[in-house]
Amino acid sequence: MPKNENTEKIEFNRRDFLIKSLAISGYALAVYPLAYSAIQTDQDGIEVADVKIPVGKIKIPAYQAFPKGNKVYPVLIICHEIFGVHEYIKDLCRRFAKLGFYTIAPYLYFRQGEVNNIKEIPDIISKVVSKVTNKQVNTDLDATIKFLKESKKIDVNKMYITGFCWGGKATWLYAAHNSELKAAIAWYGPLLTNEKTKDEFPVDIAEKLKVPVLGLYGGKDARILPEHVEKMNNELKKGKSNSKIIVYPDADHGFFADYRPSYNQMASDEALREMLKWIKDHS
Repeated sequence: MPKNENTEKIEFNRRDFLIKSLAISGYALAVYPLAYSAIQTDQDGIEVADVKIPVGKIKIPAYQAFPKGNKVYPVLIICHEIFGVHEYIKDLCRRFAKLGFYTIAPYLYFRQGEVNNIKEIPDIISKVVSKVTNKQVNTDLDATIKFLKESKKIDVNKMYITGFCWGGKATWLYAAHNSELKAAIAWYGPLLTNEKTKDEFPVDIAEKLKVPVLGLYGGKDARILPEHVEKMNNELKKGKSNSKIIVYPDADHGFFADYRPSYNQMASDEALREMLKWIKDHS
């Protein structure tokens, strides 16, 4: 049968569906359906590996990526969202490796369980995330840095950390915990809470920060409100870290997450430029 505009359109949609179907493996079930803006980064020019990081008597899984070659590279630790080290976080590792970083993403609630197959976000929070303490996260990140220092491919004088959502909060807190870091970048991480908890939040450590932290937030975020940002800024001004927060007025929570409907390419691109500039300015 001869092809016409309709049959060609159907075939194109089928090809597009097939490509997307092949590409989505490895994402957490709770993030489906994926947005068509989901980015897939190849492994050309970089090395990738699943590794195990010793932490006391156990080993936690992590994913790493770094440029091929015999040079040493600045370190970028990635703190994952509530969805764990799923395909999006692995893709970020590959993207930043292509930008010249030795990237690694440790699974920071390995002890509490795997969230990749949990379908509902409230279940992820109640069954896993709520059981993770700041002390555990900081301990695992300390172990990650110790693991990295055993590699001959890293520049120990250029270590950075970044994180998204839950990992954004972890980034603020770890920057207060480890002054070895050159700088940190927190993407829309919670700044404070109205719930009763013994664990600190970023607003509690803002004044004592020594590591400069860049916060990247969305003005339309219903979870992190303008008054939260204002309170955090007031606390930051009391300290001497020269940390700062940039708010993108038209961006929502998760605006950098290209696999989600909240993705905002304009804000995402601009925030990435700010992140890379922040790292350059603190190299």
